[in-house]
Amino acid sequence: MSFSIKKDHFGSLPDGRIADVYTLENRAGMVVRITNYGGIVLSWLVPDRRGDLGDVVLGYDDLAGYLRKSPYLGALVGRYANRIGGARFTLGGVEYPLEANNGENALHGGRVGFDKQLWQASVIEGTSSDPGSLVLRHHSPDGDEGYPGALDVVVAYQLTEAQELRIIYQATTDRTTILNLTNHTYFNLAGGGTVLDHEVLLHADHFTPIDDRLIPTGELRHVAGTPFDFRSSHRIGERIEVPDPQLVYGKGYDHNFVLNHPPGVLGLAARVYEPVSGRQLEVLTTEPGVQFYTGNFLDGSIVGKQGREYLRRSGFCLETQHFPDSPHHSHFPSTVLDPGETFRSETVFRFSISSTA
Repeated sequence: MSFSIKKDHFGSLPDGRIADVYTLENRAGMVVRITNYGGIVLSWLVPDRRGDLGDVVLGYDDLAGYLRKSPYLGALVGRYANRIGGARFTLGGVEYPLEANNGENALHGGRVGFDKQLWQASVIEGTSSDPGSLVLRHHSPDGDEGYPGALDVVVAYQLTEAQELRIIYQATTDRTTILNLTNHTYFNLAGGGTVLDHEVLLHADHFTPIDDRLIPTGELRHVAGTPFDFRSSHRIGERIEVPDPQLVYGKGYDHNFVLNHPPGVLGLAARVYEPVSGRQLEVLTTEPGVQFYTGNFLDGSIVGKQGREYLRRSGFCLETQHFPDSPHHSHFPSTVLDPGETFRSETVFRFSISSTA
């Protein structure tokens, strides 16, 4: 068999439950380690242009780090990824108050979101022609963190021989609710230092501007003539300090980009190239948006793997998603999920070696 998944003990939660780590490895030597605590991508070994493997994601060496402090490093995020302004929304004429865990806003599902849950894990063995899957399941009861409806979520991680990690999301509810799921991995394709020299291309003609609370204003603004024009490749650091009000609000890039491909169709969202290692990451998704975040709130207080301090802009995120604060903007793609429907979404992270962006 060309693909394998190995299970090991990762650590114990304060209540005594055991978290496991699953190691996914393909024939090409790519290795991804994922724990069922929060569905966290712990490490991701990717070859550079010399064939040397390097870990390209931020994280901790042990479970204790994630329990102590983690800005969603590598985690599955829900029920609602990103922000909901005022920590409340109205659905069917009923207002639902949420936990305000980001100033006056709700962020990434609340204080105890999906990133802090122990998911039920199972392994589907692969074959010579089909990669195996790590399948994670979570039941979120009605009223969890203020959200209506009992929700059942299934997330499958697949590592392919094409150097891809596929993340497939499904969810059902017994009552009308809202839903926005993503993975919050912080990447650094150089394996260390800042990400300012990474070159980024985004397939997006528009982005959603934010106010000083980091909440979308509702505008869909064209990127032309702004520091948000990544329709051709630009270094992350090239324009990040431009005194544009949007960059001031976000302390850098922390914005949702409106992808050009139709929602529900797997299309290319982003391409990132790191010139020293030659590593290139492509992100494909069926989602309508992607949050491009440049680690602006990392401040060195997190000491991660091998004693590394995670300083400002030492990682970037490409969080495939529906738009932030969608319940307050009727012209945004809907995040409403009704009983009898099945939410489905897929995101692909594909690595390769390139000599140029």
